[in-house]
Amino acid sequence: MVPARFERELMSSIAESLSNAETILKSSGIAEPRREAMSLLMLATRKDKTFVYSRPEYLLTPDEVTVLDSYLERRSQREPLQYISGVQEFYGLEFEVTPDVLIPRPETEMVVEHAIEIIRTSGIESFCDVGTGSGCIAVSILHEVRFVTGTGLDVSRNALKVAAGNAQKHDVSVRLKLLKSDLFSGLANEKFGLVVSNPPYVPVRDVRDLQAEVRDFEPHLALTDSSDGLSIIRRIVRDAPMHLSEQGHLLLEIGFDQSEKVAAMFDPGLWQEPELFPDLQGIPRLVSTQLI
Repeated sequence: MVPARFERELMSSIAESLSNAETILKSSGIAEPRREAMSLLMLATRKDKTFVYSRPEYLLTPDEVTVLDSYLERRSQREPLQYISGVQEFYGLEFEVTPDVLIPRPETEMVVEHAIEIIRTSGIESFCDVGTGSGCIAVSILHEVRFVTGTGLDVSRNALKVAAGNAQKHDVSVRLKLLKSDLFSGLANEKFGLVVSNPPYVPVRDVRDLQAEVRDFEPHLALTDSSDGLSIIRRIVRDAPMHLSEQGHLLLEIGFDQSEKVAAMFDPGLWQEPELFPDLQGIPRLVSTQLI
């Protein structure tokens, strides 16, 4: 049995724990230490924000202190908060994320928005998500558009397991087929009204300049093509026509300073002139076109 005096020493109040966590994270270079300290405290105690704000005197149990300390250690090493919590919100839904998949980004919601508009406007019945990862794009589309079916392709079996879990969580499993595939290689003769992709587009030379959270923890296979950042996009543009139905659409997320090079990849004899859509920072982030 733990002596009462020692047990009290192991415990600290919410206010004390929050202040200590903020100090630790700030010294580790975390950009928003207060916010992240609050998130880790809620995660460790399984208490919501209202409880944490209204009960600053609440004493954490020894187990809660131990869990919080382990989370702080991981975050101090710059492990992303999303991998610690295991979840990330995207397009209004909560997605499971693991180190086998990229953490969904807000800018990728543009892909979902445009895909939904195209599907509804064109009456598309099926789409293909190339490099599905966590399944955030495919699952979000299926959750919003109930008449469409999707196929998600990924070269990583572990990523496909995560996508399958997210599809089940949001009740779209019956409309999403998941295949292990290096881009389109796992498909037979299937054709789709829309192909969508957030491909690895970070040039390998730029990986070292990424935030530590991204560079050291997110899967490099999903970040970079180990080349100029354009080789996967070239392959998608080259092979997509074989898997698109008549006048089928293609949507691609792209990186900074890639828009002109990507737009030049499209043969005007095959494709309509591609449209470029900027993100909130004004960076061309999405390429949209369709077969003639």
